[in-house]
Amino acid sequence: MQENYYAKNLSAKRLYDVYQTRYPQVNAYFDAEIAFVKDRLDGTEHVLELGAGYGRIMKEIAPYCKSIVGIDISEDNVAFGKTYLRDIPGTSLFVMNAHQISSETFKTPFESILCLQNALSAMKVEPFSYVQKIMTLLSNGGRAWISTYSSNFWAHRLAWFQEQAGKGLLGEIDLEQTKDGVIVCKDGFRAVTHSPEQLHEIGKASGYPYEITEVDKSSVFLVITKK
Repeated sequence: MQENYYAKNLSAKRLYDVYQTRYPQVNAYFDAEIAFVKDRLDGTEHVLELGAGYGRIMKEIAPYCKSIVGIDISEDNVAFGKTYLRDIPGTSLFVMNAHQISSETFKTPFESILCLQNALSAMKVEPFSYVQKIMTLLSNGGRAWISTYSSNFWAHRLAWFQEQAGKGLLGEIDLEQTKDGVIVCKDGFRAVTHSPEQLHEIGKASGYPYEITEVDKSSVFLVITKK
């Protein structure tokens, strides 16, 4: 497998095609995950999204905040995203390695930072130290929103990944190795998740107040508030 599967194999139009699914349960998952965030914003927040891809989530969140900045490692994603977001006010998308962010990366702190749709796992970071890093980018009272897949969504998630493989977007699913929340493809791609118990440990280690919420039996959120 190449070092960064998403940047080299699954970006731009190919990543866009991932989200053109025939499964209503998967579309409902997309909507519920975004709604959980946007319904809790008051419209004054400056938001950062990590691993923003081509801006799919940014487009939906933008009307509910003051501004939203997205960063992604893929130049192709960002080029595609600038067209995708061109008519959406308050959005900015940049090529940046999320592994390398620090408190010096941005001039001003954010009120919300999004790490959605299993991005904490997909970015292959060490979660405890990375969440500590995220918290340095937040203003006092700001929130980090981290989501992963619910175990209740497993059958729908697997069907969706099989659909992607059928489109040639991923390698063939290795059904013998795929189980217990881990999806493995024969080309070396491997998608894992954090369990609610692991999210509790990450939240506790942050040193800040946090909550764990299952949303629509499809995603699980860790929300940490910088207080």
